Amino acid sequence: MNKKDLRVIKTKNTLYNTLIELMREKQFEEIKVSDICNHALINRSTFYSHYNDKYELLADYISDLKKSLLSELEKNKNTLNTKEYYLEMIKLFLNHIEEKRESYLSTVINNHNSIMMDIVYDVLVHDISSSLKKEEDEKIPRSIIAKFYIGAVVSVGIEWLKNGKQYTKEEMLEYFDLLIPDELNHKK
Repeated sequence: MNKKDLRVIKTKNTLYNTLIELMREKQFEEIKVSDICNHALINRSTFYSHYNDKYELLADYISDLKKSLLSELEKNKNTLNTKEYYLEMIKLFLNHIEEKRESYLSTVINNHNSIMMDIVYDVLVHDISSSLKKEEDEKIPRSIIAKFYIGAVVSVGIEWLKNGKQYTKEEMLEYFDLLIPDELNHKK
């Protein structure tokens, strides 16, 4: 990687971090490019050499967050059964929320960014749909099962984040272990 690439990465990371900090203080719609530049200590020309506007910056940031979540979920390939798969996926999702706490707080909680929620939801549904095996005698289609559990996982994960992690991650995983039945295929 050459110096130019490192400068670009550093500038983009600075812009990402600045945007997240500003979104903690006020709504995204209230933030101006000049606010981002002043807070990041960069010139407007530098900002515009990377992004056309603040919406493109946000889209790029959310795209990177999506890639990060996808990468985290890739670790969940060695589970023995469906329940284990869900529990490991939930653990990885909670880890991601914990690791990217400020990002989730700024985009999902403080700014009620439905695009971010849609992306998280879609990433999790895609991961589940591609991981579950199709059974010939399924009573409930796996896409319905996936969406049912993901709705619960995302909702509880965001609530966990919103309430300052009232419960530990380990407690949350224990609760999910109790809530998820051992047999998820619901055969006829």
